[in-house]
Amino acid sequence: MTARSRTGTDTGDTAPTAAGPHPSGAVPDPAGRRLSLLDRGLPVWILAAMALGLALGHGVPLLPALLDRARIGSVSVPIAAGLLIMMYPVLAKVRYRHLDRVLTDRRLMITSLVLNWLVSPAIMFALAWWLLPDLPEYRTGLVIVGLARCIAMVLIWNDLACGDGDAAAVLVAVNSVFQVVAFGALGWFYLQVLPRWLGLPTTSADFSVVTITVSVLVFLGIPLLAGFLTRTVGERRRGTEWYERRLLPRLGPWALYGLLFTIVVLFAFQGERILARPLDVARIALPLLAYFTVTFALGLVLGRLLRLGYPRTTTLAFTAAGNNFELAIAVAIGTFGVASGQALAGVVGPLIEVPVLLALVHVALALRSRLEPRSAT
Repeated sequence: MTARSRTGTDTGDTAPTAAGPHPSGAVPDPAGRRLSLLDRGLPVWILAAMALGLALGHGVPLLPALLDRARIGSVSVPIAAGLLIMMYPVLAKVRYRHLDRVLTDRRLMITSLVLNWLVSPAIMFALAWWLLPDLPEYRTGLVIVGLARCIAMVLIWNDLACGDGDAAAVLVAVNSVFQVVAFGALGWFYLQVLPRWLGLPTTSADFSVVTITVSVLVFLGIPLLAGFLTRTVGERRRGTEWYERRLLPRLGPWALYGLLFTIVVLFAFQGERILARPLDVARIALPLLAYFTVTFALGLVLGRLLRLGYPRTTTLAFTAAGNNFELAIAVAIGTFGVASGQALAGVVGPLIEVPVLLALVHVALALRSRLEPRSAT
């Protein structure tokens, strides 16, 4: 038996896909993989993409305005294109016929809902008020980031860390439903109700349900449908072996191409603002660093205590730590304006999230043997 690279490149005859747990229940050992050049150099490529985006945004003054015009409603077409390319190969890996195994895992489902919609927003609220007590606009922007649960990049981080891809697909779908239903109510609670209870200043905000719904439909609905149809039609016409050993390895690298393209576009779009206010960016970065670290660690600890196994523990941790930056930015701009501090806080989110969560991929892989339940001998 052989393995496959994290982007889906075959390294031999057969292998469990990254879509779910290994059939035997063991975790594939990434150390024994022959990684592609893209896999091995991913940290360098991501840093290079960030630097290129910042340089383009700063060196080509008209570029941010041109990117901003490439918009349909509240959706940025370039960013949407990158995210769709990024998510499609990952969602094409999901074994949709086996999703009932995830839905019936009550420990995973309940813990994920609690972490994503009760614990994580509360942690961001506390960190924003603790570390930015004198900067209300940035503080509000971070609260919005904490409410925007990730439905896109988390699939990449989970895939790179050999998490359970089936579980990740289910959890982001559940989060997307809650995002539409609960985002506005939670925004009202964390910006007005809770601060009033604590004797703190309140912030008025009227979130657009249309913006939130469109974000979910575009960034999750389209690639999810494409991935489902690709697997269904591909397996029906050519069989599962051909699909997983031939087609998926060809699709796999496109997920990281889409990620790099998205990073370049995002940082080109907001590069001038980031470079013009480095001290503000540093202040915003502190609570974000703490947030990603704490929520990820909490997910790992809870997954270990619940004996979920490495793949689902990793998925739980990344879905708890990741955020939907595109939605947070769109909501902040639509509510407070493109030049607002709230919008800048949303923009700084992926600046910190991308390298931190990439580092946490390596942390998860290093801890994989400790996150497996101990079997009785």
